[in-house]
This record gives sequence, structure tokens and C-alpha cells, in this order.
Amino acid sequence: MKVSNLSLALLTAVSSAQAKSTIIEYSTVPGYFLQDEAATDPSTFDFTAVNFGLIDRTYPADHEKKNHYNDKTLTQWERFYHQVEKLNRDSDNDVEYKVLFLGRHGEGYHNAAESYYGTPAWNCYWAELNGNSTATWRDAVLTPNGIDQALTAHDFWQKLIEEQKIHTPDDYYVSPLTRALQTANYTFAGLDFPRDSAQFKPVVKELFREGISIHTCDHRRSKSYIHKLFPKWHIEKHFTDEDELWNGVTSETSAAQDARSAQALGEVFFSSSSKKHFFVSVTSHSGEISSILRVVGHRSFRLSTGAVIPVLVKAEKKKVNDPPTTTTSIAWATEPHCTVPPVTSVSVCVCPSSAAPVTTPLVTGV
Repeated sequence: MKVSNLSLALLTAVSSAQAKSTIIEYSTVPGYFLQDEAATDPSTFDFTAVNFGLIDRTYPADHEKKNHYNDKTLTQWERFYHQVEKLNRDSDNDVEYKVLFLGRHGEGYHNAAESYYGTPAWNCYWAELNGNSTATWRDAVLTPNGIDQALTAHDFWQKLIEEQKIHTPDDYYVSPLTRALQTANYTFAGLDFPRDSAQFKPVVKELFREGISIHTCDHRRSKSYIHKLFPKWHIEKHFTDEDELWNGVTSETSAAQDARSAQALGEVFFSSSSKKHFFVSVTSHSGEISSILRVVGHRSFRLSTGAVIPVLVKAEKKKVNDPPTTTTSIAWATEPHCTVPPVTSVSVCVCPSSAAPVTTPLVTGV
């Protein structure tokens, strides 16, 4: 069992009442998914071709007679669900196991623009604009290709529901950025859910957003906009109407993002019904999913747009002598950029005529 190497400063307090002495330590439980194995290449991996990566194997729960767990007619996903159920049943109150289905949004117009301009020039100048003459990428929406990617995930979920009797998520969480909201909707809305499964009514969660940089694609729209877009979805408490985290000048460091991800996970685990909710969907972003994987001690596994990685996670409450550092104590970094297109698409920010990069907001264009 691989335990995260993050320091206690990056592990979240269970609640404000316990923050002085209790943390949650996360670890990945290997041996269940191909994505856990070093031999699996993320760049060529297709989750739809290999049953979400679920390894064809036996489980200790297979040998239990209770509820017919040893019935040979059960599918791999049904037996895996029973195995996760057994892990939770056999653990004490300070331990929980959950399968996180971490889904990256489909291609957005910001992804297409980065491919067009090249990553260095994108980071140095174009990403600080709202868009160009043909596209807008501030809080980008999905491209037609991005919609198709989300629908591919939708069709795959439906196939597993019909052929594998997969247990669909008990809880749904989604980043507040538009491309993630759209992806979650295209992926799960309209599925023929099994009887007694949880309804698809996701929680819009601020802390599951993409790593916050000076790029305008990281600047979310208002709470009012999100509510108008999906009025039946639940927006978590204390969600501000306007985005108070993005300012176009400073960027969230990896350490700050990991602390934020740990805090978000701490709000997913150990709720009142948490131990009965084994399967959890989180629709988010490449950078945020990478951060979550670091927090839970999983190996790096970069997802292509629209891809999904399931991870079996163990969460354990532990007492510590010193309280963990909160997210707000980790400084962010000022990020320089050019005010006009850079000379070439180079590896660093080089502005025309050797002009020095600036650190003031640049929000122009479409």
C-alpha cells in the first residue's frame, strides 16, 4: 500500500472542531487497476478499451457466502464493488475506502488555442487574453470535439451499466469551470441508471477547480451564471458569486494546490453517509487530477481530454501533536508575461525588443 509522501502540512484537518489534533492521511490501494502499474503508459492508455483499467482477478470477498458474493454469474465490476464494501465493513471508524472516478473535461477552446499557438507562446501571452478573433477561451467552453469526448464517456458508462452492471457513482462532484460542468452533464445526464442508484445531481465544488494561474481559462464565471446553466445542481455552501481566487497576476503553487486538493478530499470522506458511498465521481481538470493523485500517493498519470482514471483510495484519520498548516499559509507566485505576442515560441517568456515581461493583468481581446 503506497502512502502519500506529502508532509502533514499538506494534509487536511477533518473539521474545524478537530483541526488542532486530527488529520486525514491518504494512500492508494494498488493491485486493482492497470493505471496503478508502472508498465501502463498513460500516453497510449484507452480506458474504454480495458474496462476502465479494472484488472481481471479474484478478491477476498469472492469467497464470502454472504449476499452471494461467490456467485460465478457476478461481473468483474459487481465483485469489485463487493470487495470495496468488504474493505469498508472490515475497517474501523477512522478508515474509509472509496473509488474516485477522476474525469478530465473534454477539449475546450483553450486546449485548441494552446495547440495552435504552441505551449510557450500560449503561456507567455495568448493565455492571458480572453480570446482571439475566432474563439473565446476565458472560462472556456467545450469544442465540438470536446463534446464528442464527453459523449464517449457517456456511452462507455452506459455500456458498463448494461453489460457489467457497474455500480454508478454514489456522489458526484464537479469543478465550477464551464468546460467541466458541461463535461459532467454530457457524461452522466440521460444515462439509464440502475434501479436504486443515486440521482445525477452533482455538487459544484470550488476546491476541485483547475490549478489557478494567470490564464483567463482559469477564471471561473459567477455563481449566478452556474445556477442559470444548471439550476437543479447543488452549489456548495460559502461559494462566492464572483471568483475571488483569480486575479490575473499571481499563480497557485503546486504546494498550495495540493493543500487545496487535500482539503477538498477531506470534505468528501467521513461525511454522515460517507461509509456507504463507495463510488465517487469527480469531473475536473488535468492539473487538478494530477494534484489529487499526488495527495493520495498515486503515481503520475496524465490524462488526455475526456479521459477518466479510477483510483481506490484509503483515507485514515490520525492524531498528531502539531496542527497542519492551512491552505492560506502557502504563498502563491507572481507570474510574468508579455504584453504583445512573443518573438517566437520558445521555452521561456521572451518579449519583443528584449522588453521585460510584466506582472500586471492583461485581459484584452474578444
